[in-house]
Amino acid sequence: MPNAQVLSEKQAVVDTLTAKLGSAAGVLVDYSGITVAEDTEMRAKMRGVEVDYTVVKNTLLRFAAKNRGLDALDPILNGTTSLAVHPTDVVAPAKIVKEFAQKLGDRFTIKGGFYDGRVISVAEVEALASIPPIKTLQAQLLGTLLAPITQLAVVVKLIAEKQGGGSIDNQDTAEVVAEAAPAEETAAAEAVEAPAEEAAPEVAAETPAEEAPAAE
Repeated sequence: MPNAQVLSEKQAVVDTLTAKLGSAAGVLVDYSGITVAEDTEMRAKMRGVEVDYTVVKNTLLRFAAKNRGLDALDPILNGTTSLAVHPTDVVAPAKIVKEFAQKLGDRFTIKGGFYDGRVISVAEVEALASIPPIKTLQAQLLGTLLAPITQLAVVVKLIAEKQGGGSIDNQDTAEVVAEAAPAEETAAAEAVEAPAEEAAPEVAAETPAEEAPAAE
């Protein structure tokens, strides 16, 4: 029968794993065929994006999964198991694990994972891996939000240069906005107006000669 110290150590491990399973997302892997060099390379890459990667014992992970209501992980907790998690980034663990799974083939395979408090399949892990990193998404969102502000700044700068610090009226503002507008927008506007001007000759040509007013 295990002594009190061993039980205490195992309980500490279960508590740590329970905390990790509370992360935003995680991936479980069968790492049985990976070499030391490959493992070192992968761990370094994971540390670079703050992904926690740990080799775990299935028996202890079962207890932790039960604590988190992730009992559905039980069927995949066999053989060799490692766990990759990130406290907030749901993409990073899946992305790196998928990269090495593709590189190493059967020697490093995805078992499944969890996301937002529920167990997910291998296909769902791979779907998470296809999402751009959170920093990229944040940069794209920021660029979208700043675009109108940037355009306004350009217009204000052009107005200031046009007036040399003097007063600005509506006509000046309209002229500067037109100058700042993309060339393709001006071309599109001209293309829309053009047909209206060309319509008159066609109507005149279709008017029968007998209906035309006499010159006298």
